[in-house]
Amino acid sequence: MSKVVIAGGGIIGLFTAYYLSEEGFEVTILDKGDLSANCSIGNAGMIVPSHIVPLASPGIIGKGLKWMFSSTSPFYIHPKLDKRLLQWCLLFYQSATKKHVAYSIPYLKGLSLFSKSLYLSLAEQHVAADLGLEEKGLLMLYKTEEAAQEEIEFAHLAGQHGLATEVLSQEDVQKLEPYAGMDVLGGVFFPGDAHLNPAKLNNFLVKELESKGVKIVRNAEVLDFACTGRTVTAVVTDKGDYAGDYIIIAAGSSSGQIARKLQINMPMLGGKGYSFLAENSPAIQRPAILVEGKVAVTPFGKEVRFGGTMEITDDNQKKNINRVKGIHNAISRYYGDFQCPLPEAKDIWSGLRPCSPDGLPYIGFTQRWNNVLFGTGHSMMGISLAPATGKILAEQLMNRKAPVLIEAFSPDRYS
Repeated sequence: MSKVVIAGGGIIGLFTAYYLSEEGFEVTILDKGDLSANCSIGNAGMIVPSHIVPLASPGIIGKGLKWMFSSTSPFYIHPKLDKRLLQWCLLFYQSATKKHVAYSIPYLKGLSLFSKSLYLSLAEQHVAADLGLEEKGLLMLYKTEEAAQEEIEFAHLAGQHGLATEVLSQEDVQKLEPYAGMDVLGGVFFPGDAHLNPAKLNNFLVKELESKGVKIVRNAEVLDFACTGRTVTAVVTDKGDYAGDYIIIAAGSSSGQIARKLQINMPMLGGKGYSFLAENSPAIQRPAILVEGKVAVTPFGKEVRFGGTMEITDDNQKKNINRVKGIHNAISRYYGDFQCPLPEAKDIWSGLRPCSPDGLPYIGFTQRWNNVLFGTGHSMMGISLAPATGKILAEQLMNRKAPVLIEAFSPDRYS
Protein backbone atom coordinates (compact mmCIF):
# COMPACT_ATOMS: atom_id res chain seq x y z
CA MET A 1 0.00 0.00 0.00
CA SER A 2 1.52 3.33 -1.08
CA LYS A 3 1.70 6.16 1.43
CA VAL A 4 0.59 9.66 0.43
CA VAL A 5 1.23 12.81 2.45
CA ILE A 6 -1.01 15.77 1.65
CA ALA A 7 0.16 19.21 2.76
CA GLY A 8 -3.08 21.09 3.29
CA GLY A 9 -6.38 20.16 4.89
CA GLY A 10 -8.63 22.54 2.99
CA ILE A 11 -11.39 21.39 0.68
CA ILE A 12 -8.94 20.31 -2.06
CA GLY A 13 -6.82 18.29 0.35
CA LEU A 14 -9.89 16.67 1.90
CA PHE A 15 -11.38 15.61 -1.42
CA THR A 16 -8.01 14.34 -2.62
CA ALA A 17 -7.71 12.22 0.52
CA TYR A 18 -11.29 11.00 0.02
CA TYR A 19 -10.63 9.61 -3.45
CA LEU A 20 -7.18 8.29 -2.55
CA SER A 21 -8.59 6.38 0.41
CA GLU A 22 -11.18 4.84 -1.91
CA GLU A 23 -8.29 3.51 -4.01
CA GLY A 24 -6.60 1.96 -0.97
CA PHE A 25 -3.80 4.49 -0.37
CA GLU A 26 -2.57 5.17 3.16
CA VAL A 27 -3.13 8.91 3.53
CA THR A 28 -1.84 11.51 5.99
CA ILE A 29 -3.09 15.11 5.88
CA LEU A 30 -0.95 17.87 7.39
CA ASP A 31 -2.61 21.21 8.09
CA LYS A 32 -1.17 24.34 9.66
CA GLY A 33 -4.49 24.99 11.44
CA ASP A 34 -7.16 22.88 13.11
CA LEU A 35 -9.39 22.64 9.98
CA SER A 36 -12.05 24.85 11.57
CA ALA A 37 -11.14 28.04 9.72
CA ASN A 38 -10.23 26.84 6.24
CA CYS A 39 -10.88 29.26 3.39
CA SER A 40 -13.71 27.23 1.88
CA ILE A 41 -15.82 27.13 5.05
CA GLY A 42 -16.89 30.74 4.47
CA ASN A 43 -17.35 30.11 0.76
CA ALA A 44 -20.66 30.80 -0.97
CA GLY A 45 -20.93 27.07 -1.62
CA MET A 46 -21.68 27.50 -5.30
CA ILE A 47 -21.10 24.69 -7.81
CA VAL A 48 -20.87 26.68 -11.01
CA PRO A 49 -20.22 25.06 -14.40
CA SER A 50 -21.29 28.46 -15.77
CA HIS A 51 -17.97 29.96 -14.63
CA ILE A 52 -15.94 29.07 -17.70
CA VAL A 53 -13.98 32.35 -17.96
CA PRO A 54 -10.87 32.80 -15.76
CA LEU A 55 -10.40 35.80 -13.47
CA ALA A 56 -7.68 37.06 -15.84
CA SER A 57 -9.87 38.26 -18.71
CA PRO A 58 -10.30 41.36 -20.94
CA GLY A 59 -11.80 44.33 -19.17
CA ILE A 60 -10.68 43.37 -15.69
CA ILE A 61 -7.62 45.62 -15.85
CA GLY A 62 -9.65 48.76 -16.58
CA LYS A 63 -12.22 47.94 -13.93
CA GLY A 64 -9.48 47.10 -11.47
CA LEU A 65 -7.80 50.47 -11.92
CA LYS A 66 -11.12 52.22 -11.30
CA TRP A 67 -11.89 50.08 -8.25
CA MET A 68 -8.44 50.73 -6.77
CA PHE A 69 -9.59 54.20 -5.71
CA SER A 70 -12.64 53.03 -3.74
CA SER A 71 -12.37 51.60 -0.24
CA THR A 72 -15.61 49.64 -0.73
CA SER A 73 -14.84 48.28 -4.21
CA PRO A 74 -15.01 44.55 -5.00
CA PHE A 75 -11.42 44.30 -6.32
CA TYR A 76 -8.22 45.67 -4.84
CA ILE A 77 -4.48 45.04 -5.05
CA HIS A 78 -2.40 46.15 -2.10
CA PRO A 79 0.23 48.52 -3.55
CA LYS A 80 3.57 47.28 -2.28
CA LEU A 81 7.13 47.15 -3.55
CA ASP A 82 7.41 43.39 -3.51
CA LYS A 83 9.04 41.25 -6.20
CA ARG A 84 6.41 38.47 -6.03
CA LEU A 85 3.52 40.95 -6.18
CA LEU A 86 5.02 42.75 -9.17
CA GLN A 87 5.65 39.44 -10.94
CA TRP A 88 2.08 38.29 -10.26
CA CYS A 89 0.60 41.58 -11.53
CA LEU A 90 2.66 41.46 -14.73
CA LEU A 91 1.64 37.87 -15.44
CA PHE A 92 -1.99 38.72 -14.65
CA TYR A 93 -1.86 41.63 -17.11
CA GLN A 94 -0.33 39.40 -19.80
CA SER A 95 -3.07 36.79 -19.29
CA ALA A 96 -6.02 39.19 -19.48
CA THR A 97 -6.61 38.61 -23.19
CA LYS A 98 -9.30 37.15 -25.45
CA LYS A 99 -6.81 34.53 -26.60
CA HIS A 100 -6.25 33.32 -23.03
CA VAL A 101 -10.00 33.19 -22.36
CA ALA A 102 -10.62 31.15 -25.52
CA TYR A 103 -7.81 28.77 -24.55
CA SER A 104 -9.08 28.38 -20.97
CA ILE A 105 -12.79 27.76 -21.58
CA PRO A 106 -12.63 24.07 -22.63
CA TYR A 107 -10.44 23.26 -19.63
CA LEU A 108 -12.56 25.07 -17.04
CA LYS A 109 -15.79 23.79 -18.54
CA GLY A 110 -14.62 20.17 -18.48
CA LEU A 111 -13.31 20.42 -14.93
CA SER A 112 -16.50 22.12 -13.68
CA LEU A 113 -18.93 19.68 -15.26
CA PHE A 114 -16.91 16.72 -14.01
CA SER A 115 -16.89 18.22 -10.52
CA LYS A 116 -20.65 18.70 -10.48
CA SER A 117 -21.19 15.08 -11.53
CA LEU A 118 -19.00 13.95 -8.63
CA TYR A 119 -21.00 16.11 -6.20
CA LEU A 120 -24.24 14.52 -7.39
CA SER A 121 -22.74 11.05 -6.90
CA LEU A 122 -21.44 12.00 -3.44
CA ALA A 123 -24.85 13.29 -2.33
CA GLU A 124 -26.54 10.15 -3.66
CA GLN A 125 -24.10 7.86 -1.82
CA HIS A 126 -24.29 9.80 1.46
CA VAL A 127 -27.89 10.95 1.75
CA ALA A 128 -27.70 10.97 5.55
CA ALA A 129 -24.86 13.50 5.46
CA ASP A 130 -27.35 16.22 4.44
CA LEU A 131 -24.87 18.40 2.55
CA GLY A 132 -27.59 20.85 1.54
CA LEU A 133 -26.98 20.15 -2.15
CA GLU A 134 -29.66 21.81 -4.30
CA GLU A 135 -29.87 22.33 -8.05
CA LYS A 136 -31.55 25.73 -8.13
CA GLY A 137 -29.31 27.31 -10.75
CA LEU A 138 -27.58 30.69 -10.56
CA LEU A 139 -28.93 34.17 -11.26
CA MET A 140 -26.62 36.86 -12.63
CA LEU A 141 -28.51 40.03 -11.65
CA TYR A 142 -27.75 43.44 -13.14
CA LYS A 143 -29.04 46.98 -12.79
CA THR A 144 -27.36 48.82 -15.69
CA GLU A 145 -27.40 48.60 -19.47
CA GLU A 146 -23.60 48.21 -19.52
CA ALA A 147 -23.71 45.18 -17.24
CA ALA A 148 -26.69 43.78 -19.15
CA GLN A 149 -24.73 43.89 -22.40
CA GLU A 150 -21.73 42.13 -20.85
CA GLU A 151 -23.82 39.40 -19.21
CA ILE A 152 -25.95 38.76 -22.29
CA GLU A 153 -22.79 38.50 -24.42
CA PHE A 154 -21.42 35.99 -21.93
CA ALA A 155 -24.70 34.06 -21.98
CA HIS A 156 -24.35 33.72 -25.75
CA LEU A 157 -20.72 32.58 -25.33
CA ALA A 158 -21.75 30.01 -22.72
CA GLY A 159 -24.52 28.80 -25.01
CA GLN A 160 -22.02 28.31 -27.83
CA HIS A 161 -20.11 26.00 -25.49
CA GLY A 162 -23.17 23.90 -24.71
CA LEU A 163 -24.28 25.44 -21.41
CA ALA A 164 -27.96 26.14 -20.80
CA THR A 165 -28.74 29.85 -20.33
CA GLU A 166 -31.82 32.04 -20.08
CA VAL A 167 -31.85 35.83 -20.51
CA LEU A 168 -34.45 37.22 -18.10
CA SER A 169 -36.48 40.41 -18.04
CA GLN A 170 -37.24 42.24 -14.80
CA GLU A 171 -40.57 40.42 -14.69
CA ASP A 172 -38.88 37.05 -15.23
CA VAL A 173 -36.53 37.71 -12.32
CA GLN A 174 -39.48 38.66 -10.13
CA LYS A 175 -41.11 35.30 -10.82
CA LEU A 176 -37.99 33.45 -9.67
CA GLU A 177 -37.53 35.76 -6.66
CA PRO A 178 -41.10 36.74 -5.62
CA TYR A 179 -40.49 37.82 -2.03
CA ALA A 180 -37.44 40.10 -1.82
CA GLY A 181 -38.67 43.09 -3.85
CA MET A 182 -36.26 42.77 -6.76
CA ASP A 183 -34.87 46.07 -8.04
CA VAL A 184 -32.97 44.99 -11.16
CA LEU A 185 -32.98 45.64 -14.88
CA GLY A 186 -32.87 41.90 -15.60
CA GLY A 187 -30.64 38.89 -15.33
CA VAL A 188 -29.16 35.78 -16.86
CA PHE A 189 -30.10 32.41 -15.40
CA PHE A 190 -27.86 29.34 -15.49
CA PRO A 191 -30.17 26.43 -14.58
CA GLY A 192 -27.32 23.90 -14.54
CA ASP A 193 -25.57 25.42 -11.52
CA ALA A 194 -26.05 24.18 -7.96
CA HIS A 195 -25.03 24.94 -4.39
CA LEU A 196 -24.46 23.30 -1.02
CA ASN A 197 -23.54 24.17 2.55
CA PRO A 198 -19.71 24.34 2.71
CA ALA A 199 -19.48 23.95 6.49
CA LYS A 200 -21.58 20.76 6.38
CA LEU A 201 -19.44 19.48 3.51
CA ASN A 202 -16.22 20.15 5.41
CA ASN A 203 -17.49 18.48 8.58
CA PHE A 204 -18.71 15.45 6.64
CA LEU A 205 -15.39 14.94 4.85
CA VAL A 206 -13.33 15.24 8.03
CA LYS A 207 -15.49 12.68 9.87
CA GLU A 208 -15.65 10.36 6.86
CA LEU A 209 -11.88 10.42 6.34
CA GLU A 210 -11.03 9.81 9.98
CA SER A 211 -13.52 6.94 10.07
CA LYS A 212 -11.68 5.43 7.07
CA GLY A 213 -8.33 5.63 8.82
CA VAL A 214 -6.96 8.77 7.17
CA LYS A 215 -4.56 10.42 9.59
CA ILE A 216 -5.13 14.16 10.03
CA VAL A 217 -2.34 16.06 11.77
CA ARG A 218 -3.56 19.47 12.88
CA ASN A 219 -1.45 22.57 13.64
CA ALA A 220 1.53 21.20 11.72
CA GLU A 221 3.43 23.78 9.68
CA VAL A 222 5.49 22.66 6.67
CA LEU A 223 9.09 23.77 7.20
CA ASP A 224 11.00 21.86 4.53
CA PHE A 225 11.34 18.58 2.65
CA ALA A 226 13.73 15.65 2.88
CA CYS A 227 14.93 14.60 -0.58
CA THR A 228 17.00 11.90 -2.22
CA GLY A 229 17.94 12.74 -5.79
CA ARG A 230 14.73 13.75 -7.59
CA THR A 231 12.48 12.08 -5.01
CA VAL A 232 10.96 13.81 -1.98
CA THR A 233 11.02 11.29 0.84
CA ALA A 234 9.35 13.23 3.65
CA VAL A 235 7.62 16.46 4.63
CA VAL A 236 9.44 18.21 7.46
CA THR A 237 7.09 19.99 9.89
CA ASP A 238 7.29 21.55 13.34
CA LYS A 239 5.61 18.36 14.58
CA GLY A 240 8.09 16.00 13.03
CA ASP A 241 8.82 14.38 9.67
CA TYR A 242 6.16 12.55 7.66
CA ALA A 243 7.44 10.10 5.07
CA GLY A 244 5.47 9.23 1.95
CA ASP A 245 5.79 7.58 -1.42
CA TYR A 246 3.95 10.55 -2.91
CA ILE A 247 3.65 14.13 -1.73
CA ILE A 248 0.70 16.33 -2.69
CA ILE A 249 0.72 20.07 -2.08
CA ALA A 250 -2.80 21.41 -1.56
CA ALA A 251 -2.04 24.20 0.88
CA GLY A 252 -4.20 26.97 -0.57
CA SER A 253 -2.63 30.43 -0.68
CA SER A 254 0.50 29.05 1.06
CA SER A 255 1.19 26.67 -1.82
CA GLY A 256 3.39 29.12 -3.71
CA GLN A 257 5.64 29.55 -0.70
CA ILE A 258 5.83 25.79 -0.21
CA ALA A 259 6.58 25.32 -3.92
CA ARG A 260 9.62 27.57 -3.55
CA LYS A 261 10.99 25.18 -0.93
CA LEU A 262 10.87 22.59 -3.73
CA GLN A 263 12.64 24.93 -6.22
CA ILE A 264 9.43 25.40 -8.23
CA ASN A 265 8.27 28.78 -9.48
CA MET A 266 4.53 28.81 -8.88
CA PRO A 267 3.21 32.39 -8.74
CA MET A 268 0.50 32.58 -6.10
CA LEU A 269 -1.08 35.30 -4.03
CA GLY A 270 -4.00 35.36 -1.65
CA GLY A 271 -7.28 36.86 -2.80
CA LYS A 272 -8.93 37.92 0.42
CA GLY A 273 -12.68 37.59 0.52
CA TYR A 274 -15.32 38.31 3.13
CA SER A 275 -18.71 36.84 3.93
CA PHE A 276 -21.40 36.92 6.58
CA LEU A 277 -24.69 35.20 7.35
CA ALA A 278 -28.04 36.89 7.83
CA GLU A 279 -31.58 35.79 8.54
CA ASN A 280 -33.18 34.89 5.21
CA SER A 281 -36.29 37.06 5.54
CA PRO A 282 -37.96 37.94 3.27
CA ALA A 283 -36.78 34.66 1.81
CA ILE A 284 -34.29 34.79 -1.08
CA GLN A 285 -34.95 31.69 -3.17
CA ARG A 286 -31.92 31.19 -5.44
CA PRO A 287 -28.18 31.72 -5.46
CA ALA A 288 -27.15 34.87 -7.29
CA ILE A 289 -24.29 37.12 -8.26
CA LEU A 290 -25.04 40.84 -7.96
CA VAL A 291 -23.09 41.76 -11.05
CA GLU A 292 -22.10 45.38 -10.53
CA GLY A 293 -21.28 44.79 -6.87
CA LYS A 294 -19.57 41.41 -7.44
CA VAL A 295 -21.50 40.04 -4.46
CA ALA A 296 -22.39 36.35 -4.13
CA VAL A 297 -25.69 35.44 -2.50
CA THR A 298 -26.49 31.90 -1.32
CA PRO A 299 -29.63 30.92 0.59
CA PHE A 300 -29.26 28.11 3.14
CA GLY A 301 -32.82 27.67 4.33
CA LYS A 302 -33.42 30.09 7.19
CA GLU A 303 -30.08 31.82 6.60
CA VAL A 304 -28.47 33.48 3.60
CA ARG A 305 -24.79 34.11 3.02
CA PHE A 306 -23.50 37.27 1.35
CA GLY A 307 -19.89 37.31 0.23
CA GLY A 308 -17.49 39.05 -2.07
CA THR A 309 -14.40 41.15 -2.76
CA MET A 310 -11.08 40.06 -4.20
CA GLU A 311 -8.34 41.77 -2.23
CA ILE A 312 -5.02 40.61 -3.70
CA THR A 313 -2.39 40.39 -0.99
CA ASP A 314 0.54 38.30 0.20
CA ASP A 315 -0.44 37.26 3.71
CA ASN A 316 -2.49 40.17 5.07
CA GLN A 317 -5.18 38.62 7.29
CA LYS A 318 -6.50 41.90 8.75
CA LYS A 319 -10.21 42.48 8.21
CA ASN A 320 -11.10 45.67 6.33
CA ILE A 321 -14.60 46.68 7.41
CA ASN A 322 -14.97 48.99 4.39
CA ARG A 323 -14.84 45.96 2.09
CA VAL A 324 -17.66 44.40 4.10
CA LYS A 325 -19.62 47.65 3.87
CA GLY A 326 -19.32 47.40 0.09
CA ILE A 327 -20.96 43.96 0.22
CA HIS A 328 -23.62 45.12 2.69
CA ASN A 329 -24.50 48.26 0.73
CA ALA A 330 -25.18 46.23 -2.40
CA ILE A 331 -27.84 44.01 -0.82
CA SER A 332 -30.72 46.49 -0.61
CA ARG A 333 -29.87 47.94 -4.04
CA TYR A 334 -30.88 44.62 -5.63
CA TYR A 335 -33.25 43.16 -3.03
CA GLY A 336 -35.39 46.20 -2.26
CA ASP A 337 -37.35 44.59 0.59
CA PHE A 338 -34.38 42.83 2.20
CA GLN A 339 -32.83 44.65 5.14
CA CYS A 340 -30.12 43.30 7.40
CA PRO A 341 -27.78 45.03 9.85
CA LEU A 342 -24.10 45.49 9.11
CA PRO A 343 -22.49 42.51 10.86
CA GLU A 344 -20.17 42.93 13.81
CA ALA A 345 -16.50 42.10 13.26
CA LYS A 346 -16.83 38.82 15.19
CA ASP A 347 -19.52 37.64 12.76
CA ILE A 348 -17.52 38.38 9.60
CA TRP A 349 -15.59 35.56 7.96
CA SER A 350 -12.54 36.32 5.87
CA GLY A 351 -10.12 34.05 4.08
CA LEU A 352 -7.34 34.04 1.52
CA ARG A 353 -8.27 32.32 -1.74
CA PRO A 354 -5.27 30.91 -3.65
CA CYS A 355 -4.97 32.93 -6.86
CA SER A 356 -2.76 32.12 -9.82
CA PRO A 357 -2.05 35.02 -12.19
CA ASP A 358 -3.73 33.38 -15.19
CA GLY A 359 -6.84 32.38 -13.24
CA LEU A 360 -6.28 28.65 -13.74
CA PRO A 361 -5.54 26.11 -11.00
CA TYR A 362 -2.38 24.06 -10.67
CA ILE A 363 -3.21 20.35 -10.88
CA GLY A 364 -1.00 17.31 -11.33
CA PHE A 365 2.61 16.13 -11.26
CA THR A 366 5.55 18.50 -11.44
CA GLN A 367 8.46 17.47 -13.65
CA ARG A 368 10.91 18.78 -11.08
CA TRP A 369 10.31 15.77 -8.82
CA ASN A 370 9.37 12.14 -9.41
CA ASN A 371 6.66 11.96 -6.77
CA VAL A 372 5.25 15.45 -6.12
CA LEU A 373 1.82 16.65 -7.25
CA PHE A 374 -0.11 19.90 -6.76
CA GLY A 375 -3.77 20.69 -6.31
CA THR A 376 -4.13 24.41 -5.66
CA GLY A 377 -4.74 27.85 -7.18
CA HIS A 378 -8.51 27.55 -7.60
CA SER A 379 -9.21 31.15 -6.59
CA MET A 380 -12.96 31.59 -5.86
CA MET A 381 -13.72 28.16 -7.32
CA GLY A 382 -12.30 25.93 -4.59
CA ILE A 383 -15.59 24.40 -3.53
CA SER A 384 -16.83 24.14 -7.11
CA LEU A 385 -13.73 22.37 -8.46
CA ALA A 386 -12.56 20.39 -5.43
CA PRO A 387 -14.05 16.94 -6.19
CA ALA A 388 -12.73 16.95 -9.75
CA THR A 389 -9.27 18.04 -8.60
CA GLY A 390 -9.10 15.33 -5.94
CA LYS A 391 -10.36 12.67 -8.33
CA ILE A 392 -7.85 13.65 -11.03
CA LEU A 393 -4.94 13.47 -8.58
CA ALA A 394 -6.09 10.04 -7.43
CA GLU A 395 -6.39 8.87 -11.04
CA GLN A 396 -2.86 10.07 -11.75
CA LEU A 397 -1.46 8.09 -8.83
CA MET A 398 -3.28 5.06 -10.23
CA ASN A 399 -1.58 5.68 -13.61
CA ARG A 400 -4.93 6.30 -15.27
CA LYS A 401 -5.64 8.95 -17.86
CA ALA A 402 -7.36 12.04 -16.51
CA PRO A 403 -11.09 12.03 -17.38
CA VAL A 404 -10.92 15.65 -18.62
CA LEU A 405 -8.39 17.96 -20.25
CA ILE A 406 -5.78 19.12 -17.73
CA GLU A 407 -2.75 20.30 -19.73
CA ALA A 408 -3.58 23.97 -19.02
CA PHE A 409 -3.33 23.28 -15.28
CA SER A 410 0.33 22.20 -15.32
CA PRO A 411 2.17 23.16 -12.11
CA ASP A 412 5.27 23.78 -14.26
CA ARG A 413 3.79 26.38 -16.62
CA TYR A 414 5.77 29.23 -15.04
CA SER A 415 8.98 27.28 -14.38
